[in-house]
Amino acid sequence: MIESLSNSKVKYATKLKQKKYRTDTNQFLVEGEHLVEEAIKSGLVDHVFTTEDKSYEEVTVYQVSKEVFSKLSELNESTGFIAVANKFSSQDLSNNILILDGVQDPGNLGTLIRSAAAFGFKTIISENSVDYYNEKVIRSSQGALFYTNLLEENLIEFIHSHKEYTFYGTNVSLGTNLKEVDFIKEKIAIILGNEGQGLRTEIQNLVNTNIYILMLETESLNVGIAGGIIMYEVFERNL
Repeated sequence: MIESLSNSKVKYATKLKQKKYRTDTNQFLVEGEHLVEEAIKSGLVDHVFTTEDKSYEEVTVYQVSKEVFSKLSELNESTGFIAVANKFSSQDLSNNILILDGVQDPGNLGTLIRSAAAFGFKTIISENSVDYYNEKVIRSSQGALFYTNLLEENLIEFIHSHKEYTFYGTNVSLGTNLKEVDFIKEKIAIILGNEGQGLRTEIQNLVNTNIYILMLETESLNVGIAGGIIMYEVFERNL
């Protein structure tokens, strides 16, 4: 059992609470028994810390004291399981991709990752958004993050260099009704903007079509909900 707070593995894992170290090492923390087991299934886990007497065939498990676990944990209530996992990303893009321009809320990002996985958008590309590997994002994604290709790119450069995609932006005042848009395309990219500001004007000017969702008695939807509706519409049209 690891009981020392100065243990090298504990000190290393603690640093992964910070985005800088996650970026430098390409590793991140996963907390909670269910999420840890999902991460193990995905093949991303390096090792596990737990306060329980439990083992997994696939990975090394270190039993730790409650004090050590408390130092590693980012939750108010201890869950007893934390994994150090490896980030996964590939330059091989899926036919349907989701692009995020400045999405800042971890709950929204986690919801979008979950919906993207459900509706066949296996690649997500973001710029100026909350970190994919933020603890709240991971929990909100309910494990979908482990099976999604997550990239950070300059969006304007990406659009210019990937003409094989049809790009759809969102604009509640100047867009085309979602139900009137033809999504029968081989390669589709849906672009969603910041919660408060929407898409940057320079990106709206580059898309093939801007769209909006028809609504009653409200001007706009939460970006997580709007993204799910649009991705489902694309998914259904291409069944």
